[in-house]
Amino acid sequence: MVNAIVGANWGDEGKGKITDMLAQESDIVIRFQGGANAGHTIINEYGKFALHLLPSGVFNPRVANLIGPGVALDIEEMLSELATLRDRGVPEPTILISDRAQVMMSYHVLFDCLEEKRLGKNSFGSTKSGIAPFYGDKYMKIGLQVNQLYDREVLTERLRRAAVIKDAMLENLYGEKPLDVDALADKYYDLAQKIRPMVCDTTQYLRRALKENKKILLEGQLGTLRDPDHGIFPFTTSSSPLAGYGTVGAGLPPTAFEKIIAVTKAYSSCVGAGPFVTELEGDEAEELRRRGGDSGEYGAKTGRPRRVGWFDCVATRYGCLVQGATECVMTNLDVLGYLDEIRICTGYEVDGRVLTDFPVTRLVEKAKPVYTSLPGWKCDVRHITSYKDLPENCRAYIETVEKEIECPIRMISNGPRREEIIMR
Repeated sequence: MVNAIVGANWGDEGKGKITDMLAQESDIVIRFQGGANAGHTIINEYGKFALHLLPSGVFNPRVANLIGPGVALDIEEMLSELATLRDRGVPEPTILISDRAQVMMSYHVLFDCLEEKRLGKNSFGSTKSGIAPFYGDKYMKIGLQVNQLYDREVLTERLRRAAVIKDAMLENLYGEKPLDVDALADKYYDLAQKIRPMVCDTTQYLRRALKENKKILLEGQLGTLRDPDHGIFPFTTSSSPLAGYGTVGAGLPPTAFEKIIAVTKAYSSCVGAGPFVTELEGDEAEELRRRGGDSGEYGAKTGRPRRVGWFDCVATRYGCLVQGATECVMTNLDVLGYLDEIRICTGYEVDGRVLTDFPVTRLVEKAKPVYTSLPGWKCDVRHITSYKDLPENCRAYIETVEKEIECPIRMISNGPRREEIIMR
């Protein structure tokens, strides 16, 4: 049985908590795309953690945590996260790394930083984690797979091929020094030895797991609107955060999927550039940002203040549609308890017309939100464990959103901790 947890919006929806919670009932948790460019914040009995690359099942010692071939593997970041877990008393997790996963190189991060600097005010809001250069190399076929790190001759030769292109760009576009291929070969050959016990053929491992009816959970990074094909291009990431890509990035047959769980906040938030129709400004935004989550709305990777706004039904309906969501989770419901009135966006006004289907980026950039107002519930709901015990106005808010997004909301998170969840 395979379930996937994915983001319905711009990312930062609270997927880490949901994965951490559902991992308690899983045998395997898989990261299938992206790299260390985003973070999942998790609060449990061990404390508060921001995971950027490790799967969120690492807090359950009986779970196998798998990094699939679709991931941008930053070995140093992964080892650093693993060391943090050990230092803070988390039991040693089981980590499996696909031998076909490709490696995030230090020069990918360098190129990401240099390009954002060159673009200046026209930059894409990258986290400068090397993601775009990494996936560019992957599809130009000059990247390095994990298995190639263990053959020194192959490793050096592939680095020399990549350096022909990289050096031309470094010297002529950015005015920087060329790469030191021998130093890079030494560094990544040594790093490869540190992860060698974790590396295996994860595709065959998963095939056996399916035959044994293991419970498999896929953990997506970012959300629908950051997908390079279906999102707000070009303000997107460079791998697909859609559940459909999980079959490729994890190495699973599409017929194995049972549930696709899309996660959305009770309001909207995002880190990074691009159109954001319901965005709030000034004191109103700062108040929501300050109250949001356990430590406010700040990026788990960058620490940047998240942009925040009212719930966007147009974007979320589209997000659930493209993900193929079978159900939805609403997080951060407790944050809205201070408001007298809460707005939700039910349409976009573009060139005098009201659209209810999410349009292409150039039209989203011109869109003005069409709002419906609902009364707030003016109380703290964090202590509530049953849906029927929520205030009437709170339930009305959830049910109105559910109707608008056309996807059943089965779980409601009313606090950042693992146990603060309402099943519906």
